[in-house]
Amino acid sequence: MAEKKRAIYAGSFDPFTNGHYDILKRALRIFDEVVILLAISPTKKPLFSGKQRKDMLDELFKDNPNIKVETCNELVVDYARRNNISCLIRGLRPTGDFDSESQIASMNYHLFPDIETVFLMTGGKFYFISSTMVKEAFKWGGDISKFVPVVVEKYLTQHKGEICS
Repeated sequence: MAEKKRAIYAGSFDPFTNGHYDILKRALRIFDEVVILLAISPTKKPLFSGKQRKDMLDELFKDNPNIKVETCNELVVDYARRNNISCLIRGLRPTGDFDSESQIASMNYHLFPDIETVFLMTGGKFYFISSTMVKEAFKWGGDISKFVPVVVEKYLTQHKGEICS
């Protein structure tokens, strides 16, 4: 029996958007299993805690056994090495993502030469969406239903008092 093809899709996902979802769905056409890895970045100040983001994603993907949601407080390549995963998925928007993403991929390769990075272009109707823009629109009362999955919109609405204070 062939070994499962596994990949990691890492990010802060604060919150998870339809652009992220688009990348994930396309990654599942290539890989048997994708681990959504909620990475903790010391340079970002998330709106939601790691637990809140994990709860949202666990709810969103509870019926999909090919998606696992994990958190890590280490280098993504260390998580990959420890879990015998040799591929990272990264989404690219046509807004300058390639420069920074290629630098990250090169650094990851130098830290863990067995790792490969697969870049997937964000679909045309999602290229402009970012978590930052979704949070800003939500804080000002904008309709974000076209930009996030229903589970995420529901969670944002339930926590509106915390978010918009």
